[in-house]
Amino acid sequence: MQKEYPLVTLFAVFLKRVLLQSQLVTPAVGPRSFQHQSYELACQPYSSSEIRCIQSGSSSSAPSLPKNKHSAVLNAFDNVEEDVEAEEENQGVSKKGKPLGRKRASAPEGVVKPVKLSRADLYKPPTNEELNQLKETENLFHSSLLRLQIEELLKEVKLKEKKKQRIDAFLHEINTLLSAVPETPETDLTDQSWLPKGVKVPFLQVPFGVKGKFRFLPPAAVKVVGSYLLGTCIKPEINVDVAVTMPRAVLQDKDHLNQRYHRKRALYLAHIAQHLSKEKLFGSVRFTYMNSNHLKPILLLRPQGKDEKLVTVRLYACPVPGFFKPSRLYPSKNNVRTAWFLEQGSPQAGAAEPPTPHYNNSILCDTVLESSLLFLAGAGADFPGMQDGVTLLKVWLHQRALDKGLGALGGFLASMLAAYLLAKRKISQGMSGYQVLRSVLQFLATTDLSATGISLAKDAGSSLPSLDDFHQAFDVVFVDPSGLVNLCADMTASKYKQVQLEAKHSMDVLDDRAVDGFQLLLMTPKPLIRTFDHVFHLKHVSKLQGACKKMQLLHELMDRGGNYVAAALPFVTSLLARGLAERALLVTHSLPQAPEWPIGAEPPKHKDAGPLSFGLLLAPAFAASVLERGPEADRPEAAEFQRFWGEKSELRRFQDGSICEAAVWDADTAGQKRLIPAQIVKHLLRLHADIPESSICYTGAVLESVIRPVREPAGSGEEAMVSIVRSYDDLSRKLWNLEGLPLTVTAVQGTHPALRYTDVFPPTPMKPDYSYHARLKDKESLLPLPEKPCPAYIAPMKVVCHMEGSGQWPQDKEAIKRVKAAFHLRLAEILRQQHHLLCRPAATHTDVYKDGYVFRLQVAYHREPQILKEVVTPEGMLKYRDTEESRQLELETLHLPYLTSSLHGLQQQHPAFGGASRLAKRWARAQLLSDSLSDECVDLLAASLFLHPAPFTPPSSPQVAFLRFLHLLTAFDWKNSPLIVNLNGDLNEADYAEIRNEFVAARPHLPVMFIATPRDKRSSVWTKERPSAQILQRLLVLALESLRALEEQLMDPLGSQEVKMIFRPPLDFYDILIHLNAKQIPRHLEGVDRPVKSFSRGMLKSDAPVQTLLFPVVGYDPVQCYLQELREAFGDLALFFYDLHGGEVIGVLWKPSSFKPQPFKASNMKGRMTTSLREELVTVPNVEAILEDFASLGEGLVRSVEARTEKWTV
Repeated sequence: MQKEYPLVTLFAVFLKRVLLQSQLVTPAVGPRSFQHQSYELACQPYSSSEIRCIQSGSSSSAPSLPKNKHSAVLNAFDNVEEDVEAEEENQGVSKKGKPLGRKRASAPEGVVKPVKLSRADLYKPPTNEELNQLKETENLFHSSLLRLQIEELLKEVKLKEKKKQRIDAFLHEINTLLSAVPETPETDLTDQSWLPKGVKVPFLQVPFGVKGKFRFLPPAAVKVVGSYLLGTCIKPEINVDVAVTMPRAVLQDKDHLNQRYHRKRALYLAHIAQHLSKEKLFGSVRFTYMNSNHLKPILLLRPQGKDEKLVTVRLYACPVPGFFKPSRLYPSKNNVRTAWFLEQGSPQAGAAEPPTPHYNNSILCDTVLESSLLFLAGAGADFPGMQDGVTLLKVWLHQRALDKGLGALGGFLASMLAAYLLAKRKISQGMSGYQVLRSVLQFLATTDLSATGISLAKDAGSSLPSLDDFHQAFDVVFVDPSGLVNLCADMTASKYKQVQLEAKHSMDVLDDRAVDGFQLLLMTPKPLIRTFDHVFHLKHVSKLQGACKKMQLLHELMDRGGNYVAAALPFVTSLLARGLAERALLVTHSLPQAPEWPIGAEPPKHKDAGPLSFGLLLAPAFAASVLERGPEADRPEAAEFQRFWGEKSELRRFQDGSICEAAVWDADTAGQKRLIPAQIVKHLLRLHADIPESSICYTGAVLESVIRPVREPAGSGEEAMVSIVRSYDDLSRKLWNLEGLPLTVTAVQGTHPALRYTDVFPPTPMKPDYSYHARLKDKESLLPLPEKPCPAYIAPMKVVCHMEGSGQWPQDKEAIKRVKAAFHLRLAEILRQQHHLLCRPAATHTDVYKDGYVFRLQVAYHREPQILKEVVTPEGMLKYRDTEESRQLELETLHLPYLTSSLHGLQQQHPAFGGASRLAKRWARAQLLSDSLSDECVDLLAASLFLHPAPFTPPSSPQVAFLRFLHLLTAFDWKNSPLIVNLNGDLNEADYAEIRNEFVAARPHLPVMFIATPRDKRSSVWTKERPSAQILQRLLVLALESLRALEEQLMDPLGSQEVKMIFRPPLDFYDILIHLNAKQIPRHLEGVDRPVKSFSRGMLKSDAPVQTLLFPVVGYDPVQCYLQELREAFGDLALFFYDLHGGEVIGVLWKPSSFKPQPFKASNMKGRMTTSLREELVTVPNVEAILEDFASLGEGLVRSVEARTEKWTV
């Protein structure tokens, strides 16, 4: 009897068979049509004509973005320049962007070709293999999409067969050339005169004098080792490792002592380099250091011509197997004599020599190159999942910059980890690559190799060193199958902690069905500056030489071959980790990859390593604490506390009566408290490592200067908003308790950005100076004087007062407006009587002057939006339909209060949120896009960084959040995906699916930037009107360039660090510039480049002993009034751009469509003039007259009108 299967299972099997026979089993999938986003977003620069078209609104389809700019991204692993052959086979696009004819290449031998399935084969019952794949997909991948994405990625990153053939041919030629390198006569190691002048020894020979003889003999063997043979070599950097075995006659018995072996190794490679450099086969012959280890130079060979970027062959010189006696190279043994290292005549009698474990390990590594390859080959035999898993792990490491530099977790170590798990049966032969990746990440997340090491040695005999021996010598322990080599010898404990943390977060992402784990883990880069809350640089690593002396690290220097950076780094990171304690979840470092250098140049010295960067991942709950409490004064630990903190340590009495040692940090404002870790870092490095503050470039908060209020130089704006919220809370209580109102107040909800801590420059308490104002007759209000500078801008802060429901409310919308006007009058009267507040009522609101702030009260009736939706049909039927008026009222009285309260709560959880949103707004407005992006839209974008931070952790500093904001703008697929912001955690998995499905179904009718929240799943109310597709595209271009420039500045401690450059807009883009008179710009001092002197704005200090009896000028900004008039008069002809924070120029961009000649109509002559075209009378814009109107409309405000182009000529 035939087994019955669920319909969905049968359909899935049938679909896969159809895809297989159609060659669609690896389709373009993923959130970006699976054009690999990978390591960096690719955006070609726009031409001026393209930008003009973008800004002018001439795009034919509003919601769709230009396809080949921001939505098109470079293939991460198959760059066209690096892979000509792949371009020919797969891309099908010429350099000019035109499609080429596709030519199907014949499948290489051994590759399965597509098979045309018969009808019977298509509809036959599912096989066990097909059912297992479906079950595995359901259980492990969350969706078939993730499985397809991973399969597609693996095909993209792995080497193609044709490329392998070209690499193999190159390797055969190298092998032939190596066997023909001539011998040299035997000389002393220090006699290097036989080397030609065009070649330098790639080794820092300090001290120079060393015993031993050297002669060059052709290699005893040349073997390919590493990932190339294992099938785990991945793009874009194709490296093939070749082990060149030095004959036994080249080496001597005591070569393990005093760097003799390392120097012979360097001389051996230098002689090979000198001869290979003459061959036309090579495009470049250069040296570099193996894994940035100065003791281990290697030779890099690249092909000539168009294949130069095809592959890099790395030559490793190694000893013949069995030459070194292992017992002499145990971690506890010494092989670098102190007298030799210090260039002393003879060793001190009876002085014990310190062990040199890192030095010993560097020799042992060379002895196991071939055996390690054989071990890995055995582990991966008949196990394709092993290859795929290691490949995915390499991609994961590369995106986190964990695979390069001294002590990195490279591809070899990743392969060994997977092999270890296979040996321990935590990985089985039947697993897929995805399962192997998960298993390795799970192991890394839960295993601390710095505390409990692991070993691949099967029979750890008593003669071999134990794990405890390794732990005494190294921070992180992972012993290879020989039982002699620590594979993690150069890794610091802090770097391994970083790997652990990344693995833990990655497992959380993989287990979260609501996010795209593939995109976040394998396609999103995590550079240091964007990953850590605070980053600081040691400008000159030569300062670590003094640190080694201060910390007495002579033995470590001997062990590291004089490399003071490698010697001091573990001690510096542990010092900082101890000092920051609970403030930092992680302290890690990043060292640039060792440079390559020509064979004729001297090898780079230790000081040439470049700036040393450190990253701090802060704990928000403790990072800003001003007090470091120590032990009680009479305890023995007190002396150690005093020694550690130096002069910062002092005795203090605490509230519980105890007297303890404590370190107190100077910080008054929120911005200063955020930088307490900077004080700690600089203090500890100066005290314990002799590193002066001038050598430290701390980039934790360099951007915050652009949002620092002018009137509060010591603060960063947060204190001002706390004061506003305090005043608002007091007003709320007063409104709740008012007596004499016909109906009681049921709810008071503030909606101003300052009440959610996201106002760029929050209002400050102000008292008007009467001498700068005129009095409005019959009213207690002031007017600005025309001959005086424009008064300071006072922003009214809107507060919605919901009144209780009652049968007395009318059901007519006009009547409701009149009742609300009466309420406004009554509110003003009662607040004046009961609380002596200065009030000014109006029909739509009541302004209240309190504590130097102006609150704008607006009465709301909960049924009014419903009444505004009522429409009577011609047949007399009552229907409900959204109107512009009802939508606006719902926005102001329902959506905005909810958003404000939600973001207020978010600020309490994440104190960096407010600063991040303010930086984002300041940047957008500085690009003259003040009116193109709503406040609420930017707030939600910033909130998403905190609510959905994966693959990062929630930001703890505004600066890193701003960097991620710019990356979010450029990396998110706005065309095909909704941005879901789960405020208050109200959305579940089903809601996510519902939002995405409805978005896809209704995409053509939705805003170009769609942001969904729990109360707004379908319409994206905050982006409905703006930005347009053209403005969004412009925003993405600016964000991409700003992110690139800013990260370069922040990661270059020796540069100018002029970060304000990204807040200065490019003005050459505009057709017309309207220059404004600074005297009439009320927010002039809010500009990015603040003037040294400005005008007095008719305001007294908030603490001035003057009582304000007249209502100040509220919400008056002449520039905004002028812009409104310009848009009303000329909005059909041009677009107007302005920075409302003190901008001195308005940018004008003509709309190309408006310059098309139009038939003459007397009713359509506004701003136009007549001309004849092909004997027809037509109208075109009268540009000269329009420019005169620009000036006359803004008389007194406009300083000059500058026409920058002549593009309006018809």
